[in-house]
Amino acid sequence: MGLATFVGGIHPYEGKELSENQPIEELWPVGELVYPLSQHIGAPAKALVKKGDQVLVGQKLAEAGGFVSAPVLSSVSGTVKTIEKRRTAGGTMVDSIVVVNDGKYTPVEGMGQERNPETLTKEEILNLVKEAGIVGLGGAGFPTHVKLSPKAPEKIDYVIINGAECEPYLTSDYRRMIEEPEKVIGGLKVILKLFDGAKGVIGIEDNKPEAIKKMTELVKSEPRIEVCPLKTKYPQGGERTLIYAVTGRKINSSMLPADVGCIVDNVDTAAAIYMAVVKGTPLLTKTVTVTGDAIANTKNYSVRLGTCYQELIDAAGGFKTEPEKVISGGPMMGQALFDLTIPVAKTSSSLTCLSHDAVAEMEPTACIRCGRCVSVCPGHVVPQKLYKTALRHDLDAFVKLNGMECCECGCCSYICPARKPLTQSFKEMRKAVAAARRK
Repeated sequence: MGLATFVGGIHPYEGKELSENQPIEELWPVGELVYPLSQHIGAPAKALVKKGDQVLVGQKLAEAGGFVSAPVLSSVSGTVKTIEKRRTAGGTMVDSIVVVNDGKYTPVEGMGQERNPETLTKEEILNLVKEAGIVGLGGAGFPTHVKLSPKAPEKIDYVIINGAECEPYLTSDYRRMIEEPEKVIGGLKVILKLFDGAKGVIGIEDNKPEAIKKMTELVKSEPRIEVCPLKTKYPQGGERTLIYAVTGRKINSSMLPADVGCIVDNVDTAAAIYMAVVKGTPLLTKTVTVTGDAIANTKNYSVRLGTCYQELIDAAGGFKTEPEKVISGGPMMGQALFDLTIPVAKTSSSLTCLSHDAVAEMEPTACIRCGRCVSVCPGHVVPQKLYKTALRHDLDAFVKLNGMECCECGCCSYICPARKPLTQSFKEMRKAVAAARRK
């Protein structure tokens, strides 16, 4: 029987070898910390502090601004310098709380107090996850307590932990599974307490044999948990593609994983749940890969939320050659940066520093109707036809051609011999359709 996978997808250069053998190092911030109030899908958090306030590690700086929202907590102790708009990795200016670090890291009372999850009710677990500020740490940023509160919890029969890490260059999840697998498994066991009839599955691509081996060994005595080796193929870690690979079930853009009995959480999210529920420590840090052929020393860092990206570059020895492109995230779905004074946020995963920007040199040519974009699309749409609707900005035609099924993975742009900016066009169209629906 072959490895679990999906139809479509591509095999880009992986780049994992640059940093996969670099253990996670703790990086302590030097400058001020910046906490954007929008680090998640949904309503921005609402500030609870003001300029001049003294704050402690683990103190709530901002509370959830609605049902689909998440609080923001301080990762250092110090003084609130200001609340003002600061730029995020996505390029937007976001209301942010700026804290001057006093270097003492004084925690709030009770932080780090261990709990036995067997003594907690489901409501208590969900509240601990919410108060810890946990969101989807794989990049989506959906508030985790909301995801773990489906309308019919009794119908959830799969809790899938996404250890695929299919995005090129990223190795932070791999290092987490190698160095701290007990936290990942511990977090999954906490989630399984919420869903009595569910089975836990940890999906890992087969380019990570050591992680598969280690995880399989650790769960062999866990009757409700198993490891599912996945074929190495991008975007294997996408929510829809992962669910199909593991269960054979299909979802579309109008559905949630819970509609087919599944809950999907990232490796880092599972570890954060374990830390919050069992170890009494909220979400304060993020594991970030600093990689690429332009960086002096590739690294995997555990870094305090709010730390400036420039500090990660400096800690890694700076650039050995002037980069043509620095990406927050990986080359397929990351955001190219024009400024490094960006704070590490909950959804930060990597700084990919490239000496050569091949994309900038691409000159689009005429479509030759080769069909390659169709063959690799995991959403099973026709990118060539969607591109025509994007050029006309025809939202109705885009929707009729199932444009909202695009997951913005970038497979079509990667494979297109005409070098059309397909994914970028679809991303803008999906935003426009969503905005029109809100109106």
